[in-house]
Amino acid sequence: MKQLPLATAIIPARYASTRFPGKPLALIKGLPMIQHVYHQVSKAKTVERVIVATDDERIAAAVDGFAGEVMLTRADHPTGTDRLAEVAERIDAELIVNVQGDEPLIDPRMIDQAVQPLIDNPQLQMGTLAGRIDQIEDFYNPNVVKVVKDSAGLALYFSRAPIPWPRDLSRAELAEALDRVVLYRHVGLYVYRRELLLNYPKMPVTPLEALENLEQLRALESGIKLYVSETEFSSHGVDTPEDLERVSRLMSEEKL
Repeated sequence: MKQLPLATAIIPARYASTRFPGKPLALIKGLPMIQHVYHQVSKAKTVERVIVATDDERIAAAVDGFAGEVMLTRADHPTGTDRLAEVAERIDAELIVNVQGDEPLIDPRMIDQAVQPLIDNPQLQMGTLAGRIDQIEDFYNPNVVKVVKDSAGLALYFSRAPIPWPRDLSRAELAEALDRVVLYRHVGLYVYRRELLLNYPKMPVTPLEALENLEQLRALESGIKLYVSETEFSSHGVDTPEDLERVSRLMSEEKL
């Protein structure tokens, strides 16, 4: 079987943020957060090119400052996927990875786990990650997105609700059984084939997507094969200044 080329990783980075303006430029160990993300993504074995996509000259200047590749985009994109699609129009890449710009501790092996199935199987159109839930609070937390998949690894459904529902187990019983009952939390890293990514923003918002406020449901409702790779690794996103302090401590402790 002819293997596809390696992937291009695109990191969407916005300066404007309700909870944390200027987040990509926040310093961690003296370097902007976007530089740490770029450095981690560059280590992935399945990635041959890394691009920061931003609408802000300050972020672009920071990326230029550490000799990274950056592309300026329009400022009116409603989602990071739309920003990705604009960049995808300008590059020659069969596989494109969407890596969030606020994940300075992302393990490059997570990217490889998401990309490799699409390299191996040309029939797959889109990929993502899931990790096992080991805390009962996460299963019932609507801010933790859950996913169920079929025997071939394709996503069946994503939800903020607890899925699959343990009909015959109480919360306490389920907590004790988490080492035996496999429940998955979604990890928001995506891999797209270029053609799909270019069309994705043009596809109408679907009813379930609107109801759950989960963009990935548009793929499922549209019949797209979305492969879910299991990962044993975790990352620590930065949404607030408090998160930044926590991640900075972790990076110092782990000497990253």
